Amino acid sequence: MPTSTSTARPAHQVFGVKFAEHPKGTRGEYFHGSAAAPRDAVMPMDYFVWLIRTEAADIVVDVGFTPEMANRRLRTYFRRPSEALALLDVDCATVPWVVLSHFHYDHVGEVAAFPNARFVVQEREMAFWTGRFATRREFHRLVEGEDIVRLVELGLNGRLHYVDGEVELVPGVGVHLVGGHTAGTQVVSVATARGTVVLAADASHFFGNVCDDVPFAVHTDLPDTYGAFDTMHRLAGAPELIVPGHDPEVLTRFTPVDGLTGTAVRIA
Repeated sequence: MPTSTSTARPAHQVFGVKFAEHPKGTRGEYFHGSAAAPRDAVMPMDYFVWLIRTEAADIVVDVGFTPEMANRRLRTYFRRPSEALALLDVDCATVPWVVLSHFHYDHVGEVAAFPNARFVVQEREMAFWTGRFATRREFHRLVEGEDIVRLVELGLNGRLHYVDGEVELVPGVGVHLVGGHTAGTQVVSVATARGTVVLAADASHFFGNVCDDVPFAVHTDLPDTYGAFDTMHRLAGAPELIVPGHDPEVLTRFTPVDGLTGTAVRIA
């Protein structure tokens, strides 16, 4: 079972691997307020899943979406998230922990590829997406009903591990409630040889969000979005170790995995 405290801080490895992209997004879609100008400037977005490699087991952060969803959402799709992870020699059937940063469609679509995992979710995230405001248009367009139903079923089958706030899953790997983007958005901190890496997921889509203190255009709580930036800076060993969830520059700022240039990087 996860523990809340530990003195051990081993050096884990962290990888990101791309499975899809949206090459025709615009700055106006992705940045809040005056920072969105020029609104029609083309700004590509990449979709990643994340691997934390510990001595004991692989931990996965987020599970992307399916090819059917890519067709529905008009995204360019290269491979299933599980296939992307297989490029890094991950056997999804043996992964014990999957952290779901939040419940938007592009983060929870392939839970079925992890038949023996428990899924780490914030209680507030589930409460929101099964609550009164989830059907409102600006929220509902960002999720898929079948994904939410599937997560509820996983909970009823005892496969969701609910947390409320901050918890250490294994020594050196913690999850932290930040909210902002969604009610229960969580980030992941990882102790590595380079220092503490923070996997931001959608708490910062692009380097330009957290680095320039500019919120993403989609959020449930603007002050919490700013607070998330503060939390990530507090947790990270250095600003460059905050890894945004969708920035194509992830593939150029970090070390390419041999044979997978343009697809996978080793962050630490």
